[in-house]
Parts: sequence; structure tokens; C-alpha cells
Amino acid sequence: MSNDNKKKVTAIGGIFFKSNDPDYLRSWYSKHLGFSDNKWGTMFEWRKADNPDEKGTTVWNAFKNSTDYFAPSDKEFMLNLQVEDLEWLLSELKKEGIEQIGEMQVHDYGKFAHIIDPEGTKIELWEPAKEG
Repeated sequence: MSNDNKKKVTAIGGIFFKSNDPDYLRSWYSKHLGFSDNKWGTMFEWRKADNPDEKGTTVWNAFKNSTDYFAPSDKEFMLNLQVEDLEWLLSELKKEGIEQIGEMQVHDYGKFAHIIDPEGTKIELWEPAKEG
């Protein structure tokens, strides 16, 4: 795929926010709204419109108010955005003057990096691992 056609963000990967009591809140959402729960929060699976054979996931999860995972942002929430090619996007963002926060992390479920938007909201960029 040429860089001209390359997508930057492909989906909302997750919504993460601070809570006084994350366990209770997850339990409340489970009981009253049917959210399933695991150590990563609730996973909403969907199919990609341009490739219905591929699954996507959007995560909803509450963190303790004391979390430093959203740092250096002081916001009560953090966005996770799925991307097609994280390394390429990070190089594009650098050209545009957007500073990466910390190092890119690589896990068996994908690659992650962080940036901060102009209003101080931390954005987690996630390139999910390829299936198969």
C-alpha cells in the first residue's frame, strides 16, 4: 500500500477512565448493562467494513484514580486509537511536530505508543497484532 493511501487511525481501540472504585464500577456495568469483564475490561468485538473476515476490538475499562498510566496527562480519561502501521504513523507525526511520549511497546497483542493532544489528553496508539 502506498503511503498516500495508508490509513492513520482505523478505529477507536478503547475508552479508559479513572474511577473511585473500578471493580465495583465494572461489576455495576456487568450487572445492569451486560458488559462482560476480564482483566482488560470489556471487549466489544466487531467486523471490519472493508474486510468482514477481520475482527476488531474496542475496549472499555476503568482504572483506579491513583493510576499513573494516563501520565503525563492530568485528564480523567485516555483514548486508545487503533492504527494500521504504528511505526510509519510515528514517523509522520514526528514530521508534523508531534512528540511521542516514552518508547513504543511491543506485546503479543500488538504495538503501543503514546502522544498528547493539544489539550493535554493522552492518546494511546495501538497497532493490533495480525491474526493468524
